[in-house]
Amino acid sequence: LQVEDNIENLCLACTELYQALSEGNMLGRRFKRSVLLKTLYKLVDIDSDLLSLKLAKIILSMKVDGKNLLGVCKLAFKICRNEKNDYLIQNDRLLDCLLEVLRSEDLHKTNEALLYCMGAIKFMSGNAVLLNEMVNKGAIKILLQSMKEINNIKENDTYFSNSGHLLVQLTATLRNLADLPPARCQLLCNGAVSELSVALEQRMNDKDICTYIVRIFSKLSSYDDFCAALADCSRCYVLFLALLNKHQKQQDLVVRIIFILGNLTEKNNEAREQLFKEKGSVNTLISLFQTYHELDLNAQKWHHERGGKEKNHPKYPSEAEDVLIKLIRVLANLSVHPSVGAALATAHRVVKLLITVLEYKSVDDCEELVINAATTINNLSYYKVESSAVQDKKLHIAEMLSKLLMSNNMDGVVEAVRVFGNLSQYHEICDFIMQKKIYKFMIALLDAKNQDVCFSACGVLLNLTVDKNKRAILMEEGGIGKLVDCLRDFGPSDWQLACLICKTLWNYSENITSAASCFGEDMDTLLVLLTSLLGEIHNLG
Repeated sequence: LQVEDNIENLCLACTELYQALSEGNMLGRRFKRSVLLKTLYKLVDIDSDLLSLKLAKIILSMKVDGKNLLGVCKLAFKICRNEKNDYLIQNDRLLDCLLEVLRSEDLHKTNEALLYCMGAIKFMSGNAVLLNEMVNKGAIKILLQSMKEINNIKENDTYFSNSGHLLVQLTATLRNLADLPPARCQLLCNGAVSELSVALEQRMNDKDICTYIVRIFSKLSSYDDFCAALADCSRCYVLFLALLNKHQKQQDLVVRIIFILGNLTEKNNEAREQLFKEKGSVNTLISLFQTYHELDLNAQKWHHERGGKEKNHPKYPSEAEDVLIKLIRVLANLSVHPSVGAALATAHRVVKLLITVLEYKSVDDCEELVINAATTINNLSYYKVESSAVQDKKLHIAEMLSKLLMSNNMDGVVEAVRVFGNLSQYHEICDFIMQKKIYKFMIALLDAKNQDVCFSACGVLLNLTVDKNKRAILMEEGGIGKLVDCLRDFGPSDWQLACLICKTLWNYSENITSAASCFGEDMDTLLVLLTSLLGEIHNLG
C-alpha cells in the first residue's frame, strides 16, 4: 500500500487487507493502528471511487473516532453522492459500517461526522436495491432511535440547530423507506408516529423537516393501520392546523397536510369530531379555501386574458385546484358526522364557498372539484336544522346544480340529482323543478339502468308527488312505465329502491277510482311484479 501506485493493485491490496483483519479478529480497536491508518489516509486523495470505497470500509470497520471519523464519513458522503457508484456500493458492505456509526456514536461529540454519515445513507436510499437492504438490516429501528435522541435535545441547547441538519437527512431517508411495504410495518411497530410528531412540533420553523415528515405521513396515511395509529395521536390535529396556519402559501406542504386530514376523517368518526373541535379548525379551513380560491381565480383570469391559447382545459388539476379538491374532501368527510355535519350546515361561510365553486367552475374545467363541492352540499343538505345556510340558499343552489344536471358528466349528474333529492322536500324547490321542467330529466334518468341514478331520481319524483297538483307529471314521458321497469329490474335485489318506487306509485294513485285508468297499459305488469315481490316477502318470513 505504501509503494504501489497502480489503482487496480491498490484496490486488490485493500480487499486482502480487509479479509486479513476480519479473519484475524482485528477489526475495531483491537491493536495499535496509527501506522496503518496513516498509510490508508495517504491514499484517500487518489481519484478513484472504487479505491475510496474500499478505504472507507476498512477505516470505518476499525472504529475510528475524532477527526479520523469525520474524515472517513466525508469520504463515504463523497462516494455515495454520485449515483454512478450505486453498483459499487451494492457489492460492498459500506451500508453496514455507516449504520453502525449511526447506532453507536454519541450525537453531541460527533455531530458533524454523523451529518455526513446520515447524508451518505440518504443518498443510498435513492437506490431501490440499497433501500431494500436498509429494511433488511434494521435501518428503520436505528434511524428512529437517532430521531429520539435528537428529539431529546432542547431548543435552548447549543446542539439544537446543528441537529436540525441531521434531522433533514434522516427524515428524507425515512420518506424513501416509506414506499416499501415491509418498511411500513417496521415504522408502525417502532413508534414512528410518536417520534415524527414530536419532531414536527419541535421543528415547526424548519420547512424542510416539516415537508419530509408531512410527506411520510401523507404516504403512510393511505394505509388503514397507519392511519388509525396517526388518528390516535391526539396532538396530530393541533400540529397539522398550526402548520397550515404557518405555511399557508406553501402549496406542496398544504396539499399534503389536507390530504392527510382527508385520510384521517374518511372512515373515522372520532377523528372527524376531534378535528372539528380543535380551536379554530373551521376558520383555518375557510382561510385556506379563500386563499387558494383567489389563486385559482387569478390563474383562470390570466388564462382568459391570453385568449386561452395554451391547453384549453388540462386534464390534471392545477396546484390551486388540487388544494381545493382535497380541502372540500375534508369538509365532505366532516359533514358525515351527525353533530359536526349539523354545525357545518349552519356555517354560512363554508356553504358560500362551496356555492362559489359551482358558480365559477364547470365540470369540464375541473371535474373532481365540482363533484366534490356538489357532494359536500348534498351531505349538508341532509341536515334539517335551524339557521341552515343550505336551506337559506336552496334556490340559488338549485340554479347552480341545474347546470351540472345538464352536463355530459354522469358522476356530476348523479351528485346533482342527490342534492335535488334532499332539497325537493321544500315547496320552493318543487316549484323550481316544475318551472324549469327538471322533472322530465328525472323521468328520463329512470332509463339509465343504473341503481344509484334511479334511486336518486326516484327520490325527487317521490317528493314531487306528495303534492296532489304535481302527480300528473308521471303521465308524461312514460313515467309510470319507467318506474315499473325500474321495479322489475332492481326491485328484487334492492328493497330500498323498490320501496321508493312503490311509495311514488302510491302517492300517484292515492285517490284513484280505476286502476286501469290510473296505470293504463302498465297495470298488468305492475300487478304481476307486486304479487311476485309480496311472494318473496312471504318466503323470507
